[in-house]
Amino acid sequence: MPAPMPTYLPWLMTAGFGWLYYRRLRRHFGWQPWQPRRTLVRIAVLVLVAVLLGAAAAFVPHVAAGMAVGALAGTGLAWFALKHTRFDVREGRPGYTPNPWIGGALSVLLVARLAWRWHDGAFSQGMAPGAANASPLTLGLAAALVCYGLVQAIGLYLRMRQPA
Repeated sequence: MPAPMPTYLPWLMTAGFGWLYYRRLRRHFGWQPWQPRRTLVRIAVLVLVAVLLGAAAAFVPHVAAGMAVGALAGTGLAWFALKHTRFDVREGRPGYTPNPWIGGALSVLLVARLAWRWHDGAFSQGMAPGAANASPLTLGLAAALVCYGLVQAIGLYLRMRQPA
């Protein structure tokens, strides 16, 4: 018999997710200083996640089409966002100002999908064996967010490395 879950664990998890989401939202608003190491780490992590999502699409065929559409949408949206990102130097530090509407819309979409899944009871049933419960919409959204982040990070890295 598994050990009972501590009663405070859901509160800690909610606070942790809230903090991570706040950090994610903060990157979409206002001037951001250029941090090349952090961008390279972000690119490496997103490449790893994209490879894992590609493997998921290969092994769970009913989600592959949704993930492909999501990946294409995320890539296109990232190109559009890069076109609307301002690059400048402040106090001798290079930086950029992303378009807040694009990042904000993606963030709201993520929260809306999580809320929908929570409303349907997806998180109260525990982990189901296998991937039979994998939703093409959820994994398509994940692919869109990962591809958006990857293309955005690569585009920022390439643009910020160019001399002004």
